[in-house]
Amino acid sequence: MRSFKRWLDRGLTAQAVLVFLVCVGVTALIRWDRDPVVWVVRGALFTAVTMTFVAVQRRRARRAAGTDSRGLVELGRRIRRRDVPTDPEERAAMRRLVDDQLERFGRSARWLPYWLGFMGLIAAALLALGVATGALLYPLVFALGTAAFCCWILWVRRRTLDRFHYMRSAVREEHEHAS
Repeated sequence: MRSFKRWLDRGLTAQAVLVFLVCVGVTALIRWDRDPVVWVVRGALFTAVTMTFVAVQRRRARRAAGTDSRGLVELGRRIRRRDVPTDPEERAAMRRLVDDQLERFGRSARWLPYWLGFMGLIAAALLALGVATGALLYPLVFALGTAAFCCWILWVRRRTLDRFHYMRSAVREEHEHAS
């Protein structure tokens, strides 16, 4: 399992394969009556959009940290494990990365309630439409899935912010002690 996680963490190709398989599977579940070619085409389209977004985000993070792809993966691993680098150059890269990520989280915090509210509004509208038409199963599943997804987003966001705040304070303490 550890090597699988490392493979996913380091390779965009591995992530693309996983996203493609998930997209094809979800499309097959939702559109089971369609031709499998439609599943594959939709999976490829969603994978292309997702991987473009991921590549742009990684490039931006690499620039902010001033490191290459492997260095960025290593910094991410250290953040997740709360492992403060001892090398001054690596600490400086960590400080730049954490500051950039916290700034991005701060900017996105303004829009998060609106996005979550919009998702809840769509789920409620589909639920009301399902009640009105008598087909309640799919809207209920969608509403529960949306609620679970929103809770997951909030949980991951809080956990990630905690890690970034911890790393920021740890790297700054190390920086102040060195000065």
